[in-house]
Amino acid sequence: MASPPGDITHVPAPWKLKGTVYLFPFWTNKDDFATAKSAGLAFSPLEANSDYALPEGNEYLGGLGMVQIIRYTESPVGPYDELIILPGFWNHVVEENGKRVKKKNARITRIYVSQKYTCWNGRKNWNIPKHLASFEFKETPDGSTAIKVFHHDVPSDPTEASPSKSPLFQASFKPIPLVPSFPTSTNLLKYLGFDATLVQPPLPEGKDASQGELPGTDKWCAIVPGQYTRRATVGWMDLQQSQGETEFENFWPGMKRWHVGVRMEDAEITFGEGTYWDPPKSQL
Repeated sequence: MASPPGDITHVPAPWKLKGTVYLFPFWTNKDDFATAKSAGLAFSPLEANSDYALPEGNEYLGGLGMVQIIRYTESPVGPYDELIILPGFWNHVVEENGKRVKKKNARITRIYVSQKYTCWNGRKNWNIPKHLASFEFKETPDGSTAIKVFHHDVPSDPTEASPSKSPLFQASFKPIPLVPSFPTSTNLLKYLGFDATLVQPPLPEGKDASQGELPGTDKWCAIVPGQYTRRATVGWMDLQQSQGETEFENFWPGMKRWHVGVRMEDAEITFGEGTYWDPPKSQL
């Protein structure tokens, strides 16, 4: 592995983190994803112009997706903020005992973080396609939290040196009154029939990145993240993008304005060691 640039240090898995998670699920389909992709929303420009967007033998399936906004208070590389866009499931091909086998897993297609150390390590450790962004969080008098994300990966600047003038994503979360908090964990997904394993293709390198924060990778990676909290709160997520860059009214094509969301306070978050393999031989 090449040495990280500047003052970035490689921090290998496993990672244990703490923070507050805001999340909401959404359902999407092939047509909505194709529209999002053609509009430059499904992938960052770097990944959109590479094999990452559609590796050989892969097929986008849609289904249950999720958006998460996380404020990490503790991590191996210090505090940071994060936006995760996970728009459902994909078929992908692996080689087992000399045969090509098709499997189905979720995949993060776009993700933003607020500092370069987690950007470099997230890409290198798990093929998570992180890019830099600036985040704004504002607590309002009615008890809601307003969030805006200003991405650095604007198509006109391959160095990704500064944030966009208008937000790529914005949302607000307002707790539902009188609904008590409760413990919850992503481990519950398996009891609902969902496989929480992320399977991420190899990443392209962003050679022009201003801080050297965009390394590439050459193997596939599977990883099962974990999230647990003793205090989860149900609320409404408002997705209206009145000031955002996206051309869609509520961020994603076909997405409704209001979603039931969850805030996981003081959550314990884990990213363990990934499982890695070479692309199928026909892709080499």
